[in-house]
Amino acid sequence: MALSDNLRGASLMTAAMVLFTVNDTAMKAATGTLPVFEAIVIRGAMTSTVLVILGLSMRGLRMPQGADRLWLALRTIGEVASTFTFLVALKHMQIANLSAIMQCLPLAVTLAAALLFGMPIGWRRLTAILIGFVGVMLIVRPGTDGFDRWSVLGLISVAFVVLRDLATRKLSAEMPSQTVAAAAAVSVTLAAALVLPVTGVTVPTPMEFAELVLAALFLIGGYLTVVSSMRVGDIAVIAPFRYTSLVAAILLGWVVFHQFPDNLTLLGAAIVVATGIYTFHRERKVRAG
Repeated sequence: MALSDNLRGASLMTAAMVLFTVNDTAMKAATGTLPVFEAIVIRGAMTSTVLVILGLSMRGLRMPQGADRLWLALRTIGEVASTFTFLVALKHMQIANLSAIMQCLPLAVTLAAALLFGMPIGWRRLTAILIGFVGVMLIVRPGTDGFDRWSVLGLISVAFVVLRDLATRKLSAEMPSQTVAAAAAVSVTLAAALVLPVTGVTVPTPMEFAELVLAALFLIGGYLTVVSSMRVGDIAVIAPFRYTSLVAAILLGWVVFHQFPDNLTLLGAAIVVATGIYTFHRERKVRAG
């Protein structure tokens, strides 16, 4: 029996989130002993090569024109900065805790779009966003022993992802997604390479290199799968399945690193996920009129 478009899209989104989380897990394992920026360069070289080849084969690579130049440049800055801050934070944090912080992204994007672009936002969604940020505070707990600079770096990463996503929304329909993905991968790799003289380079062990190959494969798989998921079904139905990445992060953190989030982190994550899903639901109703 054929799957409905919504069910197929939800399945692809779930698969994409698991693929991205396995990539994060492999990167955390590799950067336990390997310098972070060296790991980014090695993974990025493999990812960039595949994405450029795919872009060329699909005739999806071209120079941006007009306003797309500005928006692609801003998106690339957001991509580079968010990757750096996320992976440095990931090296020092539990993967589930950082994943829980990142779940506030849809709320942050909705609020930023309202403040910067004047997109309408009703009192229900605004209330949900504020409650969601209370959940984030339960996760990071400012002023307590559990709050440190790595939690701050995770929040900074969210801010840069917001920049990336808002710039992506402003790109014209003529800008091929292959160009956007390839530009992001190449820019992250080159920017990390510029940092290597400061952070240093070591020769990866066979295990570290295998972990980076695994990370690159799952990152590429995540990119391709998430694009496919957004091309079938109702986005408002499919998008909430992004939160499955948190479940994957909790399970992989427990199995691979023997780390499990505490009760306050789980409560905060539950609040963030619940308010995020409600926000998607309200956006869907508003668009439906």
